[in-house]
Amino acid sequence: MKKIGFDNDRYLKIQSEHIRERIAKFGGKLYLEFGGKLFDDYHASRVLPGFLPDSKINMLVQLKEDVEIVLVINSGDIEKNKVRGDLGITYDMDVLRLIDAFRGYGLFVGSVVMTRFEGQESALAYQKKLEALGVKVYRHYSIPGYPSNIPLIISDEGYGRNEYIETQHSLVVVTAPGPGSGKMAVCLSQLYNEHCHGVKAGYAKFETFPVWNLPLQHPVNLAYEAATADLNDVNMIDPYHLEAYGETTVNYNRDIEVFPILNTMFKKIYGESPYKSPTDMGVNMAGKCIVDDEAVKAAGKQEIIRRYFKERCEMRRGTGTQECVNKLELLMKKADISTGDRSVVAAANLKAELTGAPAAAIELPDGRVVTGKTTPLMGASSAMLLNALKTLAGLDDELELIAPTIVEPIQHLKVEHLGNQNPHMHINEILIALTICASTDEKAELAMEQLEKLKGCEVHSSVILSSQDENTFHKLGVNLTCEPHYQTKKLFHR
Repeated sequence: MKKIGFDNDRYLKIQSEHIRERIAKFGGKLYLEFGGKLFDDYHASRVLPGFLPDSKINMLVQLKEDVEIVLVINSGDIEKNKVRGDLGITYDMDVLRLIDAFRGYGLFVGSVVMTRFEGQESALAYQKKLEALGVKVYRHYSIPGYPSNIPLIISDEGYGRNEYIETQHSLVVVTAPGPGSGKMAVCLSQLYNEHCHGVKAGYAKFETFPVWNLPLQHPVNLAYEAATADLNDVNMIDPYHLEAYGETTVNYNRDIEVFPILNTMFKKIYGESPYKSPTDMGVNMAGKCIVDDEAVKAAGKQEIIRRYFKERCEMRRGTGTQECVNKLELLMKKADISTGDRSVVAAANLKAELTGAPAAAIELPDGRVVTGKTTPLMGASSAMLLNALKTLAGLDDELELIAPTIVEPIQHLKVEHLGNQNPHMHINEILIALTICASTDEKAELAMEQLEKLKGCEVHSSVILSSQDENTFHKLGVNLTCEPHYQTKKLFHR
């Protein structure tokens, strides 16, 4: 059983209190930049075992009468169809998902901002799509010399060139589908333009990672670098905080680089700055809710390994970079770990070597590792899943949960009528077949009852899986990694 290392109830309490204190510090209007994910923060739940993925949104609901959501998306991410790795959907589609999700919680979504807008055709088309759906859209532009050319940035040709976002509520939450979207720049631009419109406004930052009061090389902070390897984010000691207070805290390069701009802007608006460091800007209390440091260290190390496998698979698909792989290898060295520290890797690869075909392995909540091999009826991942359910249910390993008489007609349908070349059933198809069997078979029903226990389990495949199987594993809450090669040497893979 995985150890809980994080007190989520305490987090909700002290985090909401701290945010309220920050709101009270500024009169009239506060722009609150939300880093990371407001919904489905699975990275936080993986590296801080005990953290619930929707903790942050539940805090906002308590303030919903005062809250307005502004969603930010980088125009370049629209252009290149950047994908949110944990959900497998593009950032532009995720904006639509987030709008629906926020509205489902009763929160008001005021607008969407496209940053780094340079007339990209895909961004223009996206704006038309949003506006047709009744969503207000604003454009913010690239600024030459950003973030070092402060005189230009804080001028009518810099932030003043951006379209002024008309907001209605006192607490404006600025968030995005993922990192690198330009949330802070939107906040700073709004501070400048609010000042030009005679409105006093403040700024604060809610960034879960890096955790400012954990050591620089703590695995949880290294895992954040791993998660943002494609952005070249680097955790750093906050030099401004160290100078002002004599206290060592951790921040990351982009916040430290942009701090002089924020400081200058506050001085221009208020005559003095309320913040002496990037750490001062933050409201993150996560580090004060860690109850088992060894448990979160172990979780952080596992996340780094998972990110390494993910990037190597992206390289194989042609969407990753060697630079990111190199950075992740360096982070593994810093954390003193290797792929051998992920137990399911060796188990899956050994099974593949012994059988001469793709194999998969899963580590169950009690630490047992169960494998699956490729058979004439099903792929390795499907076989592994059934073996895991049998093990959890205490059923005999030789038991056939799904009779060949059920599987074979489905295979016939796939190959003969639906045009599939591979007769092996996907994981979701196996689960549907098992559900049918469960209606008349008590043992199959018992196996189905074990599905909830798979959440949080570690899985490794000796080959890259289909997107369909990856999505099913994600829905089951399984942490999946794959070896960076396909089952065949074909150039085209579905």
